[in-house]
Amino acid sequence: MGSPSLSGTAQPITEKLDLTTRLAYGTGEIAGAIPSSTTALFLIFFLTNVAGLSPMLAGSAMFLGKVWDALSDPVIGWLSDHTQSPLGRRYPWMLGGAIPLAIACILCWQVPPINSQWGLFAYYVAASVLAYSAFTCVMLPFSALAAELTQGYDERITLISFKSAFSIGGSIFALAMAQILFTQVADPEQQYQLLGLGSAVLVILAVLGCVAGTYKRYRLVQKHRPQMATATTIRLWQQVRIAASNRPFLWVAGLYLFSWTGVQISVVVLLYFVVDWMGLSKSHFVWMALVVQATAVVTTFLWNWIGRHSEKRTVYFLGAPFILISQLGLFSIQPGQTSWMYGLAVLAGIGTATVYLVPWSMLPDVVDFDELNTGQRREGLFYSSVVFIQKMGIAVAIFVTSQVLDWAGYIATSANEPAVIQPDLALWTIRVIVGPIPAIAIVIGLVFAYYYPITREVHTSILLKLRDQQSLL
Repeated sequence: MGSPSLSGTAQPITEKLDLTTRLAYGTGEIAGAIPSSTTALFLIFFLTNVAGLSPMLAGSAMFLGKVWDALSDPVIGWLSDHTQSPLGRRYPWMLGGAIPLAIACILCWQVPPINSQWGLFAYYVAASVLAYSAFTCVMLPFSALAAELTQGYDERITLISFKSAFSIGGSIFALAMAQILFTQVADPEQQYQLLGLGSAVLVILAVLGCVAGTYKRYRLVQKHRPQMATATTIRLWQQVRIAASNRPFLWVAGLYLFSWTGVQISVVVLLYFVVDWMGLSKSHFVWMALVVQATAVVTTFLWNWIGRHSEKRTVYFLGAPFILISQLGLFSIQPGQTSWMYGLAVLAGIGTATVYLVPWSMLPDVVDFDELNTGQRREGLFYSSVVFIQKMGIAVAIFVTSQVLDWAGYIATSANEPAVIQPDLALWTIRVIVGPIPAIAIVIGLVFAYYYPITREVHTSILLKLRDQQSLL
């Protein structure tokens, strides 16, 4: 790369990241947390046990939607990096995607009057493509916005702690909404229809609140940051190649891929585990998930404090063992051990908070490292690349999980059919998927965290070198 071409000189911001901005940015996370948590927790169960799709077709529909979701990430990230508007690079995408995302939230939870398995499959693939396209347009620019609202190492982990807390809080709200619907509404189809409608309303409110509350801070940061004259001179494929050569980025991407996939694999089959293995109602699943999320949101601020007094990767080292104990414990417990199940949910929540917090707080530092080497700010490229990798991993995991359940003989039912007793092989498969398999992914994530090279000292050096570069231009 040649010398970075910059105009203007960066001046450090003396104004601290205020509480209003932190709360407003966290509010934006609700637009992603509500639909993503309801999808992760309930969608495959809804498809197999309410819409009546076979596990194979249900998993395939989710897989195709996720693949589309992953493929759209680098494109939207690149486009948002190169967007020019009076509102900046990220806000137009967030505002433009909010209404389509709300519509998709409604469509995904409908059971259309289609009797054919393949007809239902086609409907849910189309609904998923719309949902994930709109989700990417809103949430990827929102995530990249974190690097444009902050400058310092500690400032970023603080902002991301609010993002994580609101993400978990959004999941808690979605679970509470589901719990009310499951207990107060008798018709299973109507339960999920109302869940989709509630999600749609919250998406729009969250995006509007985030944009209104963070725009002042965004303008302040951009005023103190030099303009990147070469920002549009490198093509998309060249930028992806540069991202792949960024060593800190590769370690963050690996950490995010394996840690988040390990958590999501457990989540995909957790409802089956509670209903089919433990013999409990959906209400117990909701309460269990609420325990996980409530514990996570409480411990997020403790992990933030630890991160501000140590290193970001240290936080993950301390949190991951809680997830491992929980996953292996779930594999071991037997029907009737309900108290143990809830105790393991508490441990899972303590560890899961670090999965929300650590990778996202590392990414802005990776962007600074890239700016030092290239002279460009490409938040969208790096955020979209890591999310692409993570989404592809989850897509493959969901697809393989659904095919394995189908192979194990899991029996799908529609909303109007009575519950069935699942075969022993299907029950054993559910236990393996909820425990040992995701535990392996978490262990691999620990390896990536160990090799992540940007410590507090290294990041301080990066910022000093950036200021020295900019002062010479």
